Amino acid sequence: MEEEKSRGFKVEDRRRFSSEGEVKPEFRDQPEEDSARASGREQSGPRLETEPKAQRAEPSEINFSAFIIGLSTQALVHLGEMPDPMTNQQKRDLTGASQLIDILGMLQEKSRGNLTAEEERLLESILFDLRMRYVALSK
Repeated sequence: MEEEKSRGFKVEDRRRFSSEGEVKPEFRDQPEEDSARASGREQSGPRLETEPKAQRAEPSEINFSAFIIGLSTQALVHLGEMPDPMTNQQKRDLTGASQLIDILGMLQEKSRGNLTAEEERLLESILFDLRMRYVALSK
């Protein structure tokens, strides 16, 4: 124990960058992930950027139908019909639901004549359903 106290300790600078913000020479030829591993400072936890592309979940294609369904899902959350994805609790916010229903109605009006028949039917049925739910809950 006495021997350890008398030896002292060694300080090793593991920073990748110099005080000027430049990559230090010993790290220039190593990608970020390799240099972290070599220096012993590999981080734990998820690293989304270093995962192989095949393992990442690709977002689904955004089109008008997906957009409308997303807005209607948010309206259902506000109506208390679905749990909030962040808190997993059902909570009613009729003002928020009303605003989303109005946005969907505005989109229906502004996109009239520019939608496919399937998109028109989808928007019409979603609006009808949301409006009926809103009326029933606001009584």
